[in-house]
Amino acid sequence: MSNQDLSRRAFINTAGKAGVVAGLSGSVLTAFGNTDTPQNKHDTSPDPVPYKQRPLPYAYAALEPAIDAMTMEIHYTKHAATYAKNLAEAVDAEKVDISKVALEDLLASISKYSVKMRNNAGGHYNHSLFWELMTSPGKTTVPSAALSASIQRDFGSLDAMKTKFNDAAKGRFGSGWAWVIVKKDGKLDVVSTPNQDNPLMDISESKGQPLFGLDVWEHAYYLKYQNKRPDYITAWWSVINWDYINNRYSML
Repeated sequence: MSNQDLSRRAFINTAGKAGVVAGLSGSVLTAFGNTDTPQNKHDTSPDPVPYKQRPLPYAYAALEPAIDAMTMEIHYTKHAATYAKNLAEAVDAEKVDISKVALEDLLASISKYSVKMRNNAGGHYNHSLFWELMTSPGKTTVPSAALSASIQRDFGSLDAMKTKFNDAAKGRFGSGWAWVIVKKDGKLDVVSTPNQDNPLMDISESKGQPLFGLDVWEHAYYLKYQNKRPDYITAWWSVINWDYINNRYSML
């Protein structure tokens, strides 16, 4: 057995433990699947995220070679599913009426809730958005005219924005996310948040509506890239879903 095989096996074992295997069956996710009520879909976000885990919008292998199928499967079925499961537990324990409180509104007042709620509401929201931000290589198109104009205004060029974003992603110590956000004044900015925090949270140093973001936790890239986070960041631009981002921007 090669060192790579051993590394993969160790990673899978670790991910399996992190996934709380006993709690990740389809029945658990289905049981939490009836919470996507009409009340959740008010205008707190350009694309409101339900409290349940949505289906992955493509096959696990769809993003190769940038992101390998095994990483996608583990990321979605273990890590992201665990955030959804733990969020369900926190919502129940803290008596949140999800028919009246949209997830985005909960995040905006996350300081009122437990650490468990903060970590898992953030983790669930962040991953729900993250899956939509990617598509098969070759289908990424380009920023719309409106978004391109804003990028030019606030960064100088698309390349300049990418450089600033890449630096934020590479510079995030430990685990976290890099984001392009739309601030209250309508301007774009690049920010980074630790762990599963995001710019919607009232505890975030830099607040705004996430336009797109990149997961730089090791579980998002380690199988393929090991410690080479910059290589993962560079590759990610080949699968970014500009069609989705353009539409998201048009609703802000």
